Amino acid sequence: MSNIIVGLDIGTCNIRVIIGEVDAENKIEVIGVAKRPSQGLRNGVIVNIDAAMSVIKETIEAAELVAGVEVASVYTAIGGAQVESLNSKGQIGVDSSGKGRSLEINENAKMRAIESAKAVVIPLDKKLIHVIPQEYIIDGLAGYENPVGIQGVRLEVKVHIVTASITAYSNIEQCVQRANYFINGVIMLKTLAIASAVATKEEMDLGSIIIDLGGGTTDVMVLMNGAPVFTTSIPVGGNLVTNDIAIVKGISNSVAEKIKVESGCCWNTGSESDEEVIIPGVGGRPPEQTTRFELCEIIQPRMDEIFSMVKREVVRRAGLTKLSGSIILTGGGALMPGVVELAQSVFGTSAVRLGESPDLGGADSSYREPDFATAVGLITENKKNVNSEKIRKAKKSGANEKKASSNIWQKIKNSFF
Repeated sequence: MSNIIVGLDIGTCNIRVIIGEVDAENKIEVIGVAKRPSQGLRNGVIVNIDAAMSVIKETIEAAELVAGVEVASVYTAIGGAQVESLNSKGQIGVDSSGKGRSLEINENAKMRAIESAKAVVIPLDKKLIHVIPQEYIIDGLAGYENPVGIQGVRLEVKVHIVTASITAYSNIEQCVQRANYFINGVIMLKTLAIASAVATKEEMDLGSIIIDLGGGTTDVMVLMNGAPVFTTSIPVGGNLVTNDIAIVKGISNSVAEKIKVESGCCWNTGSESDEEVIIPGVGGRPPEQTTRFELCEIIQPRMDEIFSMVKREVVRRAGLTKLSGSIILTGGGALMPGVVELAQSVFGTSAVRLGESPDLGGADSSYREPDFATAVGLITENKKNVNSEKIRKAKKSGANEKKASSNIWQKIKNSFF
């Protein structure tokens, strides 16, 4: 069905799938949602292709059953330590003849400037996945979102370049293809998809930070003036919290994960701190009784450490010491009670919120939770391509990549390679 679009989020702890139906007015309605525990992944990296492929197939089939449709292709994303980014700058003379005349800037001049900014050394083990313009400068005057139609002699552009490990990228392709699904377009940066789902235009313009609290990694993107200026991944996540509980309480990681999800919190809420929590006995030991306050004393230091690491990286590498937008929390870790209050304490601001996705209809509204932000962003960012002739031709020819234009980054055209 040409009007069906699927977002596949391959996470360390869970695989999430959303199936949407796009109507004639380019509006999406969610018709299928599924979530399954991951296998074959470690810290966001696929380490067992067969195991990961099996869960991907199972999750998509579960969403298909709910939606009542058959899926042929998906949009998916990549994140974690296998993704790197840098900022670059390029400039050209608008007059391609070299005479230095002041001419009206056209689409060709704009693309030549972007190509100039792309002229950086990319390591052989890396694949270029995004080149995102941040701003255009015409004859020394900065701040242009789109230079087309403006008169000028010299055009400069600042861009944010994102690369991914070729091995990690190829492993995702293999997993999806072995499950008998086609990947539409480029495998997208996770935090870019998240921004499409949860960040408002005002937040992107004023300066905001997206923090995706995953199981194996914490992915971060800093937005300023409507475009990303910094992207990184912190190699710690919710699995360390689970491990801390397991060590302190002497239980298995699976039991610790269950306790964390059901009773964990990372900020002392007062009224609920004395709530009893039963920890199952191990090896014939009787069950142990504890409280949410005691669990919080285990969880909070680790979550505090994660937020502190993010803050240090943002200040040190992005140079951002003050922002007027929001800190937006997504991922499975954002489901933990008290996470907003803890982030407010660490970052010293009240402008912290959960990244809830927009209401796209459907009987199951669980996709609006912060852990589904990547999957939602994949379908909202790519919905305009659903009925595209280019996509249909790409499927027939077996092409694995295409240039795709962005919804939320209005200043970008053909920024995905």
